[in-house]
Amino acid sequence: MPSLEQLAHQLESPNSRDRLLALAALRDVPSADAVPLIKKVLWDENLQIRSMAVFALGVKSTPECFEILVQLLESEPDYGIRADAAGALGYLEDGRAFEPLVRAFYEDTDWLVRFSAAVALGNLKDPRAVEVLRSALKSQEVVMLQGAIAALGEIGDPCVVEDILPFVTAEDWLLRQRLAEALGNLPSPKTQAALECLAKDEHPHVALAAQISLQRLQERLSSEVQGTGN
Repeated sequence: MPSLEQLAHQLESPNSRDRLLALAALRDVPSADAVPLIKKVLWDENLQIRSMAVFALGVKSTPECFEILVQLLESEPDYGIRADAAGALGYLEDGRAFEPLVRAFYEDTDWLVRFSAAVALGNLKDPRAVEVLRSALKSQEVVMLQGAIAALGEIGDPCVVEDILPFVTAEDWLLRQRLAEALGNLPSPKTQAALECLAKDEHPHVALAAQISLQRLQERLSSEVQGTGN
């Protein structure tokens, strides 16, 4: 493992591959030591390096990472970097990210940023995001629907089951797969029937996801019954 001094020097190399390798090596470095080095390449001329650095701030969390990511989300010209910042805020799992992510979801002009904000809201597991994500279910963009359904599954509030059940018959198989995965976290009277239907889906990935979710729900029910009996 290179020393911090070596990594710092490598991050200033004119060779983008050297900088990329140094940035990757920071995954084994404690957050307090890694973040100052990550900041060296936050404005790198190479977009791949910038993207990787922004993502790293969501994994190597220190108190300053939140403010940096919010600033990038709200003022960065490149939509890909704004999307990366939204995703990284979700990884931080900091409740303060709720409002910046909601603003990005409603106000950003690029669908990728809105999608990333929706997914990040799911990672926060904040119940306040349910109404925001419900509005995303009206989107005409299939990818946005996939992200919203996955996020609702992450939050795990069964009140959304009625909202997402119509997607059992969606044409897009990946959308049906996301639905099957989400329903595994949303126990309700109608969940079982929907999953049994999806378990017979013509696409093997959808069917497998539904079978796994059915098993998860069964294990959850068994655990609750045992807990009641104790």
